[in-house]
Amino acid sequence: MSTTILRIRRGTGLGLVAWLAGIVFFLPLAWMALTSFHSETDAGTNPPSFTASLTLDGYREFFGTGGGASPWPALINSTVASVVSTVCVLLLALPAAYALSIRPVKKWTDVLFFFLSTKMLPVVAGLLPIYLFAKNAGMLDNIWLLVILYTSMNLPIAVWMMQSFLAEVPIAVIEAARVDGARLPTILARVVAPIALPGIAATALICFIFSWNELLFARVLTGVVAETAPVFLTGFITSQGLFLAKVCAASLVISLPVLAAGFAAQDKLVQGLSLGAVK
Repeated sequence: MSTTILRIRRGTGLGLVAWLAGIVFFLPLAWMALTSFHSETDAGTNPPSFTASLTLDGYREFFGTGGGASPWPALINSTVASVVSTVCVLLLALPAAYALSIRPVKKWTDVLFFFLSTKMLPVVAGLLPIYLFAKNAGMLDNIWLLVILYTSMNLPIAVWMMQSFLAEVPIAVIEAARVDGARLPTILARVVAPIALPGIAATALICFIFSWNELLFARVLTGVVAETAPVFLTGFITSQGLFLAKVCAASLVISLPVLAAGFAAQDKLVQGLSLGAVK
């Protein structure tokens, strides 16, 4: 009985800690959403006012109805760069992770360390060479340059993650597919991918978030044509006047695709990796 009570108390304590952590992470988002519906005067008060009147002026300013620039080109650029680079990462990372997990090569741990070591270099250290290359190649202010950069930046972490996911795929299922005459592309598309779908979804979500939130390269390498949403967001911060409500409104709108992607992929993130192999 004492063991059961101790287990219940421990579960209750962990549940309370989880709820507390969730509230701590949710409060800034809730505060940003509330501030976005205030006027600039009310949003800039200290201490902040909870009973201030609500308005949509911040959203009108963001969407350009108040005379500002339209955010749609920047949102489209971010969508193209994030989605295309994520698809490219998955297409390249899946066979690489397959070779490192299901059919491991020699010294595969060294290969994984090499992939991870590429993330240890500060991004700003490679900014100048990449800028000079893009300038000489005539690719400045080009959305496809960001696609290439985001793919190369996210590929190491994607291979690292998917290797651990694909290591859980039952070898017997793959061997059965080989006996039936399936070639490697068929095995990857029809056998490995469905079983490892939760891992692929988690990897895709992380790559999408990293690409969508990237600011440094987009700020330096783009201008007007290939401007992304984070770069567009920085335009609301000025040295004169109030901008807190507009920034909160813009931040909330720009965060919605990431939140929607996380909500859409949540069922895949909690599924077992080998449920399909049991059927």
